[in-house]
Amino acid sequence: MPRTSTRLTFAVLATGAGVFSMLQSLIAPALPTVQHALHTSQSTATWVMTAYLLSASVFTPILGRVGDLIGRKRTMVAVLFAVLAGCLLAALAPTIGVLIAARVVQGVGGALFPLSFGIIRDEFAASRVSGSISNLSAVIAAGGGVGMVAAGPIVSALDYRWLFWIPVGIVAVTALIALRYVPESPRRAAGRVNWLGAALLSGWLVALLLPLSQAHRWGWGSGRVIGLFAAAVLVFALWLRCEARSAGPLIDLRVMRQPAVWTTNTAALLFGAGMYAIWSFLPGFVQTPRSAGYGFGASVTAAGLLMLPMLIAMFCSGVLSGRLEPVVGAKKLLVAGASLGALACAVLALWHDRPWQIALAAGVFGLGIGLAFASMANLIVGSVPAEQTGAATGMNANVRTIGGAVGAAVTGVLVTGRLQPSGLPYESGYTHGFALLALLCLSAALAALLVPARRAGRPAGPRAAGDTRADGAGTAAAEAGRALAPGSRN
Repeated sequence: MPRTSTRLTFAVLATGAGVFSMLQSLIAPALPTVQHALHTSQSTATWVMTAYLLSASVFTPILGRVGDLIGRKRTMVAVLFAVLAGCLLAALAPTIGVLIAARVVQGVGGALFPLSFGIIRDEFAASRVSGSISNLSAVIAAGGGVGMVAAGPIVSALDYRWLFWIPVGIVAVTALIALRYVPESPRRAAGRVNWLGAALLSGWLVALLLPLSQAHRWGWGSGRVIGLFAAAVLVFALWLRCEARSAGPLIDLRVMRQPAVWTTNTAALLFGAGMYAIWSFLPGFVQTPRSAGYGFGASVTAAGLLMLPMLIAMFCSGVLSGRLEPVVGAKKLLVAGASLGALACAVLALWHDRPWQIALAAGVFGLGIGLAFASMANLIVGSVPAEQTGAATGMNANVRTIGGAVGAAVTGVLVTGRLQPSGLPYESGYTHGFALLALLCLSAALAALLVPARRAGRPAGPRAAGDTRADGAGTAAAEAGRALAPGSRN
């Protein structure tokens, strides 16, 4: 493929990552339909979401590292075919067990995020890296919104299985185009996969995320929850020890300790807590019957339409951030994005009596998501050596997911901790939940202020604008030196 043919490359990356992001939220509004169609319980149906979350959290950093080692294009094609198989299995699933297994396979697609960022860094001129990452981040952010908006109409007009049949066709075409046209990575990281580190990483992630997602059913004081949290702490400590002693660590802890990386990851953790909780609870709020004293009794489709301003705003602000980043810097955009999220949650806590108030707050939050997603990706990519791009951006995505699980769990305690005789939450539960999310997003903005400033206008990529494909040991060493030098961080 000609080196200048980057539009097709970007289209492939955006389609794959966008479809995976859409699959994260597409099934959530249809869970009651799935429960009824497959004759299962509500608690079992929630594993359709939990299995996906756990699978993505495990595979995202591991396959991001595999891509750094064996080639990002090769790994991405394999991941796309895995997502295709998962969607096909889900569309045909005769039982809830098969559907849950299919969601585990689909979760492999989480690696599309770090692989796509790495390919952009490899293949695009340095002057285009920042804008392309921002545009891709906008697509990723908007994909989750598309899932929330599109689920209701698809289920109403067709059937819940079409939530998977439609991605089957899209992913199949994307995988074939990627196989034929996306170029292979010009450089590879040295070493091999630290499989012990991968196993320990998987272990503590599952031990942490599983009780967070299931504690509302198991009970926060249950033996399973406490035992898994204890196991997560123990396995996390073993993982740190293993990675620190490994000659070829899965996640280079020296890179993770860079000021630009750990501060960005801290902001990602806190902002992710607010973002995923809003996605989880705001549709439920507007669907609450008016008999509860609040809510609008909206259908799944109507609730999705109220989220439409968020979808439009997050895409527009994500694209706009690519134009703003060279002027104001990614740090300021991250601070602005987190601050807008805090403002939106504060508005929801104070004013939520009219649909237009919900739509307005959703739009403001969407602006914040678009700015934050793009700036976080640019800060990480611009701060790590090229051979660490996949692992570092994969870990950033995972940190955001962990934050989302924590935020959703804590908000769930506030919302469902006290119920009306009808079984519906009290309005105060949502009010307190939105107020907490405002504080979390505000904390993310404060964490973003700690990110070391990088001179506006400096390319996020490792190369000069004229170098479209630098390679060789000398270039890799120079990039590593620049990424680790005191003045090189975002």
